[in-house]
Amino acid sequence: MMTLLESITGSLRRISFLFRKEVLAILKDPAIRVILIVPIVIQSLVFGYAATYDLNHVRYAVLNESRGAASTNLLARLEGSKVFVRAATLRNSSDIARAIDNGEALLVLHFAPDFDAKLASTGSAPVQLILDGRNSTTANMAAGHLSTLIGQFNASLPNAVRPPVNIEIRAWFNPNLESRWNIVPALIASLSMIQTLLLAALSVAREREQGTFDQLLVTPLRPMEILIGKASPAITIGLVQASLVFCVALFWFRIPFQGSLVVLYVGLVAFTTACVGIGLSISALSLNMHQAMVYAFVLIMPLILLSGLVTPVGNMPTALQILTYADPLRFAIDLVRRVYLEGAGWQDVGMDFVPMLVIAAITLPVAAWLFRNRLT
Repeated sequence: MMTLLESITGSLRRISFLFRKEVLAILKDPAIRVILIVPIVIQSLVFGYAATYDLNHVRYAVLNESRGAASTNLLARLEGSKVFVRAATLRNSSDIARAIDNGEALLVLHFAPDFDAKLASTGSAPVQLILDGRNSTTANMAAGHLSTLIGQFNASLPNAVRPPVNIEIRAWFNPNLESRWNIVPALIASLSMIQTLLLAALSVAREREQGTFDQLLVTPLRPMEILIGKASPAITIGLVQASLVFCVALFWFRIPFQGSLVVLYVGLVAFTTACVGIGLSISALSLNMHQAMVYAFVLIMPLILLSGLVTPVGNMPTALQILTYADPLRFAIDLVRRVYLEGAGWQDVGMDFVPMLVIAAITLPVAAWLFRNRLT
């Protein structure tokens, strides 16, 4: 019994020495310390403000050939919505193409000369809407928002026939449908993955390039202890970076956290462990640090694209949907979003743990095998 206890104690002691050595190797350079913290905060802010589909400054132009009370009132509603900003008032129809072509306006509203007269006589009149299709996503959303404003305008007309059934829309987990609430929590996993995977990928490659890995092999450390000692610093740094993004989401963007910190961080530990396993496998396969960085960057972009961060996984072709099961980021983003926004518990996100743990269970032993057979 004492022999087993002494063996475990000795193993933990050796791992702690290697952990300390790895952390010092990473943090000894002041530039690296800055890189590990500053980009994460900056990227969180940039994504939070720039990567958004919310409508808040839609530039439009107007060609109002009617100039009646109805068209004026409708335009007043647009300008009072704080979403649409008039970029130009056009004089004739030949100005429409110029306003769209040079990007001066995302959309153009054209009121025909008989708009007010037709509305007064028949109760309906068309409004021509010209959209810039080069920015289709924002243009479609702007058109939808404009349709809502026109519907409100129609309901305000004195002779308008109100529908007997009114549809009231309520959005769960994101009351104002702000895309920032969808994107920023997902960055908790996405941004931490990039540097976690890079750190792990450079770990063994750095030792090999500097010629110190052979010295490490002749120490009393066993291969599994080397693996744990190499993985632990990257996992720790990944969790610290995820915490930084979490603080930006919670305190800067004021996105309310609904779930359990325990569930969130256990999920992040499983995720960073899977990422470190991938990174260590890359590191063991690489001959030098440059090669490890190339392999890591080639892998990072597909992992992000297949994760569901930008486009839903359900919209992808079937073959790619199957491929996403090998992407730990897909399940980490789902877990983080559900815990953060929904307040999901263990039973709700339990299936997200399985693929991440399977990936970690495959990649870490592969990395250990490569330590023994490729580098010795």
